[in-house]
Amino acid sequence: MHTTVREPIRTEAPPAAEPRRVSPTLVLGAALLGFFVIGLDASAVNVALPAIGRTLGGTTAGLQWIVDAYTLMFAALLLSAGALSDRLGANRVFGAGLAVFTAASALCGLAPALGALIGARVVQGSAAAVMLPSSLALVRQAFPHTAERARAIALWTVGGAVSTAAGPVVGGALTSSLGWRSIFFLNLPVGLLTLAVLVRVPRSPRRAAPLDPLGQLTAVIALGALTYGVIEGGASGFGTPTAVVSLVVAGVALAAFVVAEARVGEPMVPLGLFRSRTATLCLAIGFAVNAAFYGTVFVLGLFFQQVLGLSAVTAGLMFLPMTALVAGANVASARAAARFGPRVPITIGQLVCALGLFGLLGVDTHTDRLLTAVLLVPMGIGLGFAVPSLTAAMLSDIPADRAGMAGGVLNAGRQTGGALAVAVFGALVAHGTRFVSGMHISLLASALLLLATAAGALALPGRGAAGAR
Repeated sequence: MHTTVREPIRTEAPPAAEPRRVSPTLVLGAALLGFFVIGLDASAVNVALPAIGRTLGGTTAGLQWIVDAYTLMFAALLLSAGALSDRLGANRVFGAGLAVFTAASALCGLAPALGALIGARVVQGSAAAVMLPSSLALVRQAFPHTAERARAIALWTVGGAVSTAAGPVVGGALTSSLGWRSIFFLNLPVGLLTLAVLVRVPRSPRRAAPLDPLGQLTAVIALGALTYGVIEGGASGFGTPTAVVSLVVAGVALAAFVVAEARVGEPMVPLGLFRSRTATLCLAIGFAVNAAFYGTVFVLGLFFQQVLGLSAVTAGLMFLPMTALVAGANVASARAAARFGPRVPITIGQLVCALGLFGLLGVDTHTDRLLTAVLLVPMGIGLGFAVPSLTAAMLSDIPADRAGMAGGVLNAGRQTGGALAVAVFGALVAHGTRFVSGMHISLLASALLLLATAAGALALPGRGAAGAR
């Protein structure tokens, strides 16, 4: 007779399973999706503005705020978003930002009135600022090896550039087929899919990164008051009390910002940064590049629909030849910078863009539509050729441990250029009877600004000078 020996009953809990590690490629995909919707929502809405105006009402000033409410908060909060990502962990910050961005997108799509839409765009832009640096940090975390990380960051950069450039085309197609609200509803499945991937991403390390609340507050007030003063001045006159008070508040807040950054131990924008000729030039060029792009897309988007009477999808397709070449120009920029140094692609890119803007000065209500679309091509090629090398030049002049700060300042400067261009150019075309002349002044101002910064780019380091730090 055999005796069966029973295993003792185990009362302890089984060891906790280690969290499944997600593929680095999936992390890159999640970061790319987040970056894509950030760029898309910055530019896609431009082509939808006339449709939004018909649904919700509002003057040109109100339509400007739909764009600038997003861009302004995006620009201002980028200054400290990198430090927040380091302090709380990139995956936590990216996830929280994405959740807020997705919820704000739903509110944008459901907005019953213009004020509600603008308010939701403020929240959306704030969340986008939080997402941008943390998405890049996630890519760096997922790819520990230098060569793989460089390729991943290059893909991340190109993805963001393509999304911004493709925004007018996507916005026009969605507005015509599904209505302008679909531009915002598109973010919901993207956001939920990306959040599902983030659940499996290992926790990011934290670093005791200092925050600068006074500097951040004064930056938001300065940019907000300046933008408000310009928009209201264009609508009602710059001598009105509202415009004057807003511009004075902007000046006072800017002075307070400079004082705060000079006195705080760890400023989010070290004033010593501006002692570097390369950094200062890169900031000026970044401002000019985005001013030209966002300002031109804003003005021409209105021109195509409000003046020429084109549908939203046709207006979006007018930008297609320009946007189709951005990715190729990005790749060519990296190769040119490796061979000649960043100065060459930055200078040539701005000159090509300025040449295209000068060509657009001849566009009016009688110009052939195909010719107008072709004249936009140099802008896509030029800006796509300049921007990647611009980022490389900025980062090469800054010590590696300050790269996050430098990238944040550069992107904030670029977004500020876009916000102010929409404010100023919108003021120039606010009166319908003078729309075409206001459009020409806007295009001329963009071209001259790019010529000035292209001349300044000649002082940037040449081949072999970058990367010395």
